[in-house]
Formats: sequence, structure tokens, C-alpha cells
Amino acid sequence: MGQLGQFFQYTAFANLTIGNILMILVGVCLIYLAIVREYEPMLLVPIGFGILIGNIAFHPGLQIGVMESGSVLNYLYLGVLHGIYPSLIFLGIGTMTDFSAIISNPKLILIGIATQLGIFSAYLFAIHLGFTPSEAGAIGIIGGADGPTAIFLSSRLAPDLIAAIAISAYTYMALVPLFQPTFMKLLTTGKERVIRMKPLRTVSQREKILFPIAGLLLTCLLVPAALPLLGMLFFGNLLKESNVTKRLAETAKGAIIDIVTILIGLTVGASAHAATFLTVKSLSIFVLGLVSIVIATVGGVLFVKIMNLFLKEEDKINPLIGNAGVAAIPGSARISQVIGLKYDKTNHLLMHAVGPSAAGVIGSAIAAGILLSFMF
Repeated sequence: MGQLGQFFQYTAFANLTIGNILMILVGVCLIYLAIVREYEPMLLVPIGFGILIGNIAFHPGLQIGVMESGSVLNYLYLGVLHGIYPSLIFLGIGTMTDFSAIISNPKLILIGIATQLGIFSAYLFAIHLGFTPSEAGAIGIIGGADGPTAIFLSSRLAPDLIAAIAISAYTYMALVPLFQPTFMKLLTTGKERVIRMKPLRTVSQREKILFPIAGLLLTCLLVPAALPLLGMLFFGNLLKESNVTKRLAETAKGAIIDIVTILIGLTVGASAHAATFLTVKSLSIFVLGLVSIVIATVGGVLFVKIMNLFLKEEDKINPLIGNAGVAAIPGSARISQVIGLKYDKTNHLLMHAVGPSAAGVIGSAIAAGILLSFMF
């Protein structure tokens, strides 16, 4: 009986808390959204299952938890803590991104810059709520709707908040199709929604090759702190556009990004343990994350409307692509396309919306580099 009692002390049932049960329900909810509702399943399935793993209560000292030094999960989590996984994901994103839209129409870059308003607005709100400047900077980056960037920055500025920030960023990336259309419709008129943009010009192969080289030099000479992200992004894009490294590009956008997505989702989810996750700070982070993405969406749409005041009639931009500056690539660009087709079934906005979306990825990484430069 004594041995049975000792065995029971090592089971999860003996160490389970109400918090663990609540977090397990959160994990199940994310898995439900991913599988049944199909909200970003590639992200939410690993994160949801990671939350289940992280909240299986165990007796201290077994070296199995993600935060226990020497455990398998802890070694895998080092890729999050040291910014390895985000950089590898940016490599894959680079091989999947076509910058032709912003090469053809550089004005679209400004939309991606405008949506970074959400990042700095959330930073100010977080400071007002009592977060430290470093914590506020890490929280603000959620406004870019870019999970890897959020993880990279929080690993430097606020390691204790990585789980809440990462899960918030990835959750809102998955849910942008739910709330972005509402603000896009509220802020635009019927006439604006059917604006037809000029077809993009054909971009030469030479331009596509020169862009990642010039992009790296222009951005990272200005903000070197963004080098781990932008360096990998532009390197991946060069692998894609050079046409002589197709096998490397295929590996980066296939096997590498799939493996890293699994590891980053699983380990970030596992780090969301009830004892550290169910706090007032975590709740505040989720609220600030939503506010920042809403502000980013509104800022992008309104910025396009302001731009149109100074553009010739034939050069006007459809404000429905303003939301795409939020870097939830390619989800935000698809939203522009879907909403645009509702009002004109022959007006395809996707290729134009990809421009602000790609610019948003670059812009959020630059914003992260700026925040890191001032606060690290």
C-alpha cells in the first residue's frame, strides 16, 4: 500500500490543479478551432496540443517539463529562447514570398508601414497599464500579427511572457478573417470598394534578384538589430528568385518550415503552464493584442483613403487592401480578395494585396529591430 501511495504521488492526478484543467480546456478549444473551423490548423494544432502537454501535472524533479533544465522539451525550447526558430521560419517565408507587387508599385510599401501603427499604439497602452518598457515593446509587436517576430522579440525583451505573447499573436493571426472584414466595411464606401487598380507591370528577373540584395542592405544598415529576421527573409527570397538554387528553396519552404512550425508551436504551447499563464498579465496581453491588430487594420485602411486624396483617378488604390499590411501573410491578403469579390465579382485584388502584406512582414521586423535597439 505504501508503494501504491508513492506511485499515486507521481501521477498527474495527485498534482493536478484547477488551473491545469482550465488550460487543458484552452488547448482543446484551440485544437477544435483548428480542425473543425479550419482556423490556421498548421499553427493552432501544435500550439493546442503543446498546451495539453504543458499542463499534464507531474512530480517536481522528473526532468520532463519544458522549463526543467536538462529535459528533452527544454532542449527543444531553446530554439524559442534563442530566436533560432523564428529566423528559420523567416527563411521559409522568404522562399514563399513574391515581392513583384511592391517592386511594380512601390506605393504599396507605405501601406505596410502604416499598419505598424498598431505596434506602437499597443506599446503606449501597455506602458499605461503598468508594464515595463521592455515588456511593452514585446507586447506591442503582436500588432504586426506576425508570430515569429513576436517570439523573436519577446525572447529578447520579456522571456517570461513568451507563451502569452506567442499564443496571442498566433491566435489573432488565425482569427483575422473574423474581425478584419467588419472594420474594412465600416471604413469604406460602396464607391471605394469597387475601385479598380491598374494592372501590375511585369517585373523582370533581374529586378527580382536585385530586390532581396538591396532590401537587405537598405533595411539592415538602418536597423541592424533586425538582421536575424530580415537577413533570413531576403536570403530565402534570393534562393527562390535566382532560379539556380531551386532545391534549396524547396527545402526551406517545405521540410524546414514544416519541422520548425511543429517545434515552435509545440514548445510554445507547452510553456503555457497554468501557474505562469493564468495571470492578470496574460489576460492584459490578450486584450492589448486584439486592440493592436484592430488599430493596425484601421490604420491601413484609413491610410489608403488618405493616399487616394493625392493620387490621380487612374492611380487610386482600393482601400480594401489596407488591411493586408497586417503581416498575417497570406491570410490578410486573401481577406482583401474575398471582400473585394463580394462587391465586384470581376475585381481581383489578391495580387495587389500581396504587396502590403509582404511590406508588413518587412515592416514588423524593422519595428522589432527598432524596439530591440532601444530596450535590450
